[in-house]
Amino acid sequence: MIKIEHLVKNYGSNCAVDDISFEVGEGEIVGFLGPNGAGKSTTMNILTGYLSSTSGKVTIAGIDILTDPIGAKKLIGYLPEQPPLYLDMTVEEYLHFNYELKGCRLERARHLGEICETVKIKDVYRKVIRTLSKGYRQRVGIAQALIGNPRVIIFDEPTVGLDPKQIIEIRNLIRGLGKAHTVILSTHILQEVQAVCDRIVIINKGKIVANEKTENISSAVERSRRFNAKICGPQKEVLSMLRGMQGISYAEALAERDGDAYTYMVESEYGVDIRKKLFFDLAARGWALIGLEALGMSLEDIFITVVDQSEERPSKTSAAARTVRRNRGQEKNALEREVGASLLEDAKKQRAEAALHQTEDDE
Repeated sequence: MIKIEHLVKNYGSNCAVDDISFEVGEGEIVGFLGPNGAGKSTTMNILTGYLSSTSGKVTIAGIDILTDPIGAKKLIGYLPEQPPLYLDMTVEEYLHFNYELKGCRLERARHLGEICETVKIKDVYRKVIRTLSKGYRQRVGIAQALIGNPRVIIFDEPTVGLDPKQIIEIRNLIRGLGKAHTVILSTHILQEVQAVCDRIVIINKGKIVANEKTENISSAVERSRRFNAKICGPQKEVLSMLRGMQGISYAEALAERDGDAYTYMVESEYGVDIRKKLFFDLAARGWALIGLEALGMSLEDIFITVVDQSEERPSKTSAAARTVRRNRGQEKNALEREVGASLLEDAKKQRAEAALHQTEDDE
């Protein structure tokens, strides 16, 4: 449905988008992620026809966004981070205005009624937009994106500023839209991507550094072997035993204390389940294991790992990455490095294949 081929966007000497290529299939929901300044917004602006590219090609259902912008835009519904609302209009007036603006040919009353039912704004249909809550304004913004029944819908930070209940409602709405539309979702909320998207594309410094199905990343997350263990016993001796125990790759004493019990962060080697051995080794020394909590590996860990590994100068680690590591109080474990390296390597292979196809086409 969406095909991006060797897309480049330069602002003078600054390359914001550096030869990226990827496709989005029909009916697929794709999360488009990246740190600030990665080229994410530039790419989305080119996708919607708001910006032109320096080179490369973007097609929507086979229509080139540059050679036939009107034809391509008819297939796109777009919700920017700040919904383009006219606050002095009622919801009804605003939707009718957008219907006319888009030159929609669908039966008006039925079409707008179906949209209002889908996004659940019937109860505010005749209210002035200025009087609506943030959540309802987002819904009205989504409604305008759906007018004309576009085959592609692009959301830029659709849940920013919403309360937890509203976030869940918008997520469910986007998931429902994916049944009949192709959706690209740009967000900084990684749990949102994991909950809604079929595939994740990560961009950093203008390059695609990961392009993988969400289910594959989630299965890697679930294989993590990181625990918080609460153990009764002398802290230094317990920590020494943990660090010397076969199957444990990392151990650290945390600040938490409960009576004579201390909490330790423990990571096992990849593919090793150390829970039973840990229990029996502690029992043999007379140290009680009174709590064991599986921490797992989060999508945030993977995101930071992939972005860090894609940096040309690893020493220049982002402030966000340093903060997360301080909060975790540990080095990245072997599984994070393996998953991050695998995603990065797959992205490099995809770039190489795209470059090869481009060379063959030129010949």
